[in-house]
Amino acid sequence: MSKSVCIITEFRNGDFRRVTNEVASEGRRIADALGVGLVALVLGAGVSGQAASLGKFGVEKAYVLDDPALEHYMADTFVPIAAEMISRIAPVAVLLPASVDGRDLGARLGARLHVTLLQDVIEVRVDDNKKVKAKWPLFAGKCFAWCEWAEGVPPLLSIRPNVMQCLVADENRLAEVEKIDLPVPPSRTRVVKYDLDTSGKVELTEAEVIVSGGRGMKEAANYTIIEELAGVLGAAVGASRAAVDAGWRPHSDQVGQTGKVVNPNLYVAVGISGAIQHLAGMGYSKYIVAVNKDSDAPIFSKADYGIVEDLFKFIPAFTEEVRKLKSSC
Repeated sequence: MSKSVCIITEFRNGDFRRVTNEVASEGRRIADALGVGLVALVLGAGVSGQAASLGKFGVEKAYVLDDPALEHYMADTFVPIAAEMISRIAPVAVLLPASVDGRDLGARLGARLHVTLLQDVIEVRVDDNKKVKAKWPLFAGKCFAWCEWAEGVPPLLSIRPNVMQCLVADENRLAEVEKIDLPVPPSRTRVVKYDLDTSGKVELTEAEVIVSGGRGMKEAANYTIIEELAGVLGAAVGASRAAVDAGWRPHSDQVGQTGKVVNPNLYVAVGISGAIQHLAGMGYSKYIVAVNKDSDAPIFSKADYGIVEDLFKFIPAFTEEVRKLKSSC
């Protein structure tokens, strides 16, 4: 395929992460607007059997390197292969997830390919002249900028998870699979331990509903009411930096500028004041509900719905009402 948009996938626990489907869908929209094809770069262990399934989101061809050494992302194995393949494919644009691994990979690819990476993109447009423009947040989301590239320079974009809408999957459409004829470079690092959360909890960055608690929770034991509400809603549990710094929740639960950036359909902020650092991590949620007894809390300026009430009275009552509603359906 002479001209194409290229996406870089993420594969974990035997399947592609949801953010890969989002990136593929956005890649398909861009490719259609430019009148080119869509290809995918698939690196990992055990990926061969799943690569063709990328076709359901519009990928026409998947370049696959399946090797046990690629089970976990490591810069000294993934970056040389990705850089070489992008040079061979010569795509008109490259998209990858703005995940923990994707941010690292994207930055290193930008340096190797001498292309500026636009990190954490939230919107992409193609104008009438076939020029790609992308929108990204600046200064913790306090303002935004549009970026475009010089003629002949392929955009390198990392896409914020849970922002781009997935296409309706066509299960009958399969991608052509081509094996990559490159050796895996020897790694100077190795994974000595991999802690996998087996609790069944939804990962924050992929959750559609999140209930987060902040300083207003007062102590770790009080998070039981948050967890109970999350269980009823089928939600993930998050926390503000203040709660994490206090030792009430693990850092993996932290939402914000120094934690995880999330974009759920529903974000319930409980006892969170709404500092700019926290808003930077959840401000693009589709609907935001804030519960705080301080009517002047900054979170209310961002919330779609605000409840000025003692959270220890409201949350248990609300949880019970949700439980009754669900049981009657």
